Amino acid sequence: MEVRALQQLLTSFRQIQENMQRQIDSLQVEASAGGGMVTVRMNGQKQVLEVRIEPDVFAEKDVEMLQDLVRAAVNEASRRVDEELANQMRTLAGGLPGLSGLRIPGLF
Repeated sequence: MEVRALQQLLTSFRQIQENMQRQIDSLQVEASAGGGMVTVRMNGQKQVLEVRIEPDVFAEKDVEMLQDLVRAAVNEASRRVDEELANQMRTLAGGLPGLSGLRIPGLF
């Protein structure tokens, strides 16, 4: 591979990395469990930003149910973050020859 072509490829990788970081920083997903009884909002770093619990859940006084609903909502939000980032990465990498099918361990 020519040096010039390699430099262009490295520049493209840097641009993809910068774009991906911007996407991660701006990403927010929301997921719910129990028909909306518990809702979780999460960012691209998988930090929980907000947890909303419907008052009816407390009326039940069922701690195990509440724990299950929170766990389910957090896990679904985490799955949605992974899915969204994988889709964005495919879009970003699609412009580079041979990278459209690239899988990065730990990211997807």
